[in-house]
Amino acid sequence: MKIITYSIALILWLLPLIHANAQEKNIESKLEILENSKDQIIEQEREALKIEVELINERLERNEITQAETDKLKDEVAEKRALNIENRLNIIDNKIALLTRNNNDTIIKKQKTLVVGVFDDGEIINVYYHSKKKYDRRTTSDLVFAFGLNNVITKGESLNDSDFEIGGSRFTELGWAWKTRVFKNTNWLRIKYGFSFQWNGLKPTDNRFYVDIGKQTELQEFPEDLDKSKFRLDNLVFPVHFEFGPSRKIEKENYFRYSTHKKIKIGLGGYAGFKLSSKQKLKYSKDGQDVKEKLKASYNTNNIIYGLSGYIGWNWAALYIKYDLNTIFKDNPIEQRNISLGLRFDMD
Repeated sequence: MKIITYSIALILWLLPLIHANAQEKNIESKLEILENSKDQIIEQEREALKIEVELINERLERNEITQAETDKLKDEVAEKRALNIENRLNIIDNKIALLTRNNNDTIIKKQKTLVVGVFDDGEIINVYYHSKKKYDRRTTSDLVFAFGLNNVITKGESLNDSDFEIGGSRFTELGWAWKTRVFKNTNWLRIKYGFSFQWNGLKPTDNRFYVDIGKQTELQEFPEDLDKSKFRLDNLVFPVHFEFGPSRKIEKENYFRYSTHKKIKIGLGGYAGFKLSSKQKLKYSKDGQDVKEKLKASYNTNNIIYGLSGYIGWNWAALYIKYDLNTIFKDNPIEQRNISLGLRFDMD
């Protein structure tokens, strides 16, 4: 129940950040699309001019028009296409100016409860000012969501000999991350840091479940036929990654940004934090009755979590791997460490 409460609280806390972040990125995305459309307009008009000139030449070859008429027609279509380019580019520039101006402009909002100014007609308004767009924004923030397969690396064994089902053992991660450009005049290296809730699930094989036998915890066969056996560790961690990769610089009159849209990204780093809870879920039938058990205990698991993680991706999705350097259990004679592989989504 606590982890559900944590998740709801996190989502509620993140919603205003996500909304504000999405609004600003939506404006920047629109501006980027408009800028890219300029090259498309020029290419379209040039291609249309090429077709028109070819048609005029064909008329000349068929002796439908003279050379003088041909030259005149070519000048006319060339002038028309040049004006088309100029007019269409002006439209794009006006749209860019409108978006930029409205993003930075003063917002005037009607309200009756507070007097800020009175106009001649007696209407009372409040005036709110948007902060001017920062010329250089070195730090951005994003929601982080990841999911995939989870398992255990046991010392002296391979994953083929794992005590857990590969398809049935899964992990989920949800958090918030800030990204800061390291150098002033280049964006090839960034630091990404934040916090995440991790839910690492393990599904034991061979009808087994975990049993606390004092200072150690071991897998034992369950006396009934299990329909479900899940062991889960819930953690709160604070990841830090060095992210590097190419980017594109977008320069405007009053600000500039580095964009990693449609660029490859590589992140290498790690995380540290602490365990929130450890629990088991068992489902089985006994005496004709369906039984569900939720067992919450320490199971001698480590309370301090730390490990290595990395990702490689394109745009907003990445292949993600994380590996706990701490052992799952404190005093078990055989060392076992959690490992996860999946997909990571950053709203970047």
